[in-house]
Amino acid sequence: MNVKGKVIMITGAAGGLGSAMAEKLGENGATVYILDLNEQAGVQVVEALAQKGIEAYFYKVDVTSEDDWQRAVSGAVEKSGRLDVLVNNAGINIRKPVEEMTIDEWCTMMKVNTGSAFLGCKYAIPVMRRQGGGAIINTSSVCGLIGHKYTPEAYTASKGAVTMLTKAIASRYAKDGIRCNSIHPSTVDTPLVQTLFKDPQRKAERLGEVPLGRLATSDDVANAVLYLASDEAGFINGVALPVDGGVTCY
Repeated sequence: MNVKGKVIMITGAAGGLGSAMAEKLGENGATVYILDLNEQAGVQVVEALAQKGIEAYFYKVDVTSEDDWQRAVSGAVEKSGRLDVLVNNAGINIRKPVEEMTIDEWCTMMKVNTGSAFLGCKYAIPVMRRQGGGAIINTSSVCGLIGHKYTPEAYTASKGAVTMLTKAIASRYAKDGIRCNSIHPSTVDTPLVQTLFKDPQRKAERLGEVPLGRLATSDDVANAVLYLASDEAGFINGVALPVDGGVTCY
């Protein structure tokens, strides 16, 4: 997949899926900008990428702050001259069912999960329009496509909003050469999930819903981002791409 020379910004990239995306894109020739609130972890990711010969930079960003977004986007453009791809990957999950959640917690979920994608699009689109195009990739979830009984309703609602924001951006800004797509991972095999899977019932529930019979890996998700960011995906726009082993096919 050709992303060589592309300038790519990734939120929530100081660890987990975001850092895996950064590594995959960097290995394929992209310059990557790591945006995260965790400065120590973000700097460590940049240092690790640099050891692999990947050009990477870190910006400490609260993804719900307009000022931080303006600073990061303008800084990247000043340093690299352009912004080719934005990956809105940051998100949180307050793990409470709807009957236990407060309205403030609900609003926090929406502000981080949906508001961050809105702000990223708001500040990336003018840059991409001026340079003749670009690509935006929003990390949603299988919960942005289906109701999921093991997942809090607020998370599902926020990811559903990300799904439709993606399609709205794709339809309005395609005329400017800007593509917008979303990815929808199922449960990803991370250290946190392995801790949860010490409960045999939880492990059986999650594996039982995947037709392929395994969890997604960070590489599975990063490969989807690599494709959507690449020149080969130049006619892919407004797509909600499941990376779920078939969870949403029922």
